[in-house]
Amino acid sequence: MKYPLTDVETVREEGSWLFTVHDGSDEREVVLVPCDDATAEPVQAWVNQCTHESQRLYRDDSGIITRNGSIVCPKHGSAFDSCSGDCENGPAAETTLRSVEITVEHGEIYLTDDDVRFSHEGPAENDDDDPPDTTTHLRF
Repeated sequence: MKYPLTDVETVREEGSWLFTVHDGSDEREVVLVPCDDATAEPVQAWVNQCTHESQRLYRDDSGIITRNGSIVCPKHGSAFDSCSGDCENGPAAETTLRSVEITVEHGEIYLTDDDVRFSHEGPAENDDDDPPDTTTHLRF
């Protein structure tokens, strides 16, 4: 089953696009990010959670922080490749973001992951994972 989400142009213009899925027991936030790797889809979908301390990567107040083709964790600075989800630095080094399956057809993005179903655009409604009181010394 495929569920229409948004289009590649919107994700590129906004820098990311957040939506929520339900996996049968929990809601999870997923973030779409542009990917410039010619061998991959032009957009990738990652669970909105750093692999280090379960910090949200996409924040309501700032969106997602990217630098040089990487998604940057706003708490500790680990950088995840936007296309592969791999992290090679910081506290999350040697880990990979959890992916959610999508398909891009004629510039339109569809959720095609059989393990989740689309809930709504935007953040999870039962968001118990509040951002930390402070981030760190990171400045962008």
